[in-house]
Amino acid sequence: MYRIDELAARAGTTSRTIRAYQARGLLPPPQLKGRTGYYGDEHLHRLRLIDDLQARGFSLAAIRHTLDTWATGGDLGDLLGFEHLLTAPLTDEQPQRLHLDELRQRFPEAAEDPALLVRAADLGLVEFDADGEMATVPSPLLLEAGSELTRSGIPLAVVLDLVEQLRGDAATIARRFLDLVDQQLLLPLVEGRSDARDPHDVLASLQRLRPIAIEVVRPFVARALQDAIGQSLRAHAQILDARAEDPPGA
Repeated sequence: MYRIDELAARAGTTSRTIRAYQARGLLPPPQLKGRTGYYGDEHLHRLRLIDDLQARGFSLAAIRHTLDTWATGGDLGDLLGFEHLLTAPLTDEQPQRLHLDELRQRFPEAAEDPALLVRAADLGLVEFDADGEMATVPSPLLLEAGSELTRSGIPLAVVLDLVEQLRGDAATIARRFLDLVDQQLLLPLVEGRSDARDPHDVLASLQRLRPIAIEVVRPFVARALQDAIGQSLRAHAQILDARAEDPPGA
């Protein structure tokens, strides 16, 4: 059980915000013991869910309607499942801790040009501690891919350009998929429309769609990469044929 200031600290918000949510009906009242209100894990999970939905662009009115719908069509377990669905990682990849010297060893160019590590941090590839000596690598797989590209002779700055472009492409793909899910599953529920599905069914569908969202992209990327490789090889073959027909110095 938490007092309001303890709950605020755990949820990363303020006591004033908690009281405002209660006034709007977004948060159930605390359990009173004497004149002191005590909050439980249900309040903490709901605060985190509200924060996450706000970050995704939901208004407080829409959030209240969603929570009310879940409360009438489901139970606390459904709400917690919905929160977990929004916040759980999509991969089982574990972050890696590296010393700054280890990063410089993998990327010698960064030792000569520290601005490259700054850019890598801006792209979210590394997260440096306050002292700048240790860093967390959210995706060791991406780190290894970048290291392999630089070992092949591709400049680190060019690799970072590629990462920035791919991140934008991935964001576009993700947004298209989520727009579909929002329009077909979430918005009918949030808006209380007659075609809204049962909250249990929505939660089950979202749980199934999370991994599918990644898997459905794989064959498109594989085919596109195969086509691009074929086009590149044909273009190089044409250059070789042209050189063979008209050798230098002929």
